[in-house]
Amino acid sequence: MADVLTELSNHLSARTASAQALLVSIKIADDRHLTGTLWNGDVVVASEQSLPSQEEFAVIAPGGASSNARVAGRDPGSNLVVLRLAQTLSPPAIVPAEAKVGTLAFAYGADGTGGATARMGIVNLAGPEWLSSAGGRIDKRVVLDMRLAAAEEGGPVFDVAGACLGITAFGPRRQVLVIPTTTVNRMVPALLRDGRVARGWLGVALQPVAVPDALQEQAGQASGLMVMSLAEGGPAAKAGILAGDIVVTLNGLPAKRFRTFAKQLGTESIGSKAALRVIRGGSIVSVEATVEARRPG
Repeated sequence: MADVLTELSNHLSARTASAQALLVSIKIADDRHLTGTLWNGDVVVASEQSLPSQEEFAVIAPGGASSNARVAGRDPGSNLVVLRLAQTLSPPAIVPAEAKVGTLAFAYGADGTGGATARMGIVNLAGPEWLSSAGGRIDKRVVLDMRLAAAEEGGPVFDVAGACLGITAFGPRRQVLVIPTTTVNRMVPALLRDGRVARGWLGVALQPVAVPDALQEQAGQASGLMVMSLAEGGPAAKAGILAGDIVVTLNGLPAKRFRTFAKQLGTESIGSKAALRVIRGGSIVSVEATVEARRPG
């Protein structure tokens, strides 16, 4: 048994040494840092939600060398930010892995000095593709059964074979999520090229509500999305949508949940016509709006 444990311990130590070559400390205050993952020679990915909104950061590369990095692109939808290092490094290749429930997972963070921190847990959930509240398409919903320090968010996660599941991100109640490697690989080129990811936008804040009993048969459903506010000059406002309207369908599909609604407003929807049926003043009326690109910020 001692030999088996020693072999396991040595294996985990070797995995940590390999992961350390991918870890970058991004200074966000005098005594605070965030972890970034070196995705290729001069590209670092990190958690967008936790990185302050500035253009340049001091970083500590693997091994402890100091450098600078500039933000190349941010996407709140996928919770990814991409930075370009002032120097080019030679990190090990990242091999994608697919998360499976119950398998071991190893999450790593930067320690602020060029070294690494390590966590071990299991994959608690490996669900299908999902849409974030900001409209980003995440290829798989992966939740880890482990705790994570604030500074470790954005670090890589590996399986026992050393393949990469993705990078860590905090979800609701500090649940540890994984942004899959496939999602990162899909988003990084777009962020390097354009600095952002354009998504469709109607300029409305929505809240799920019940459809009035007298209109449920006509609406064909018992719930909808009430317009709580509109962006001034936004697509919905231009189309004549009013605060208090209850949206029951978008392009013929029931509008019961915000994420189902937002799923129809991807990049490809920009410039298209959105057909909405809304309840207003006790009647159901049809409105057509032209989808625009979501405004930055």
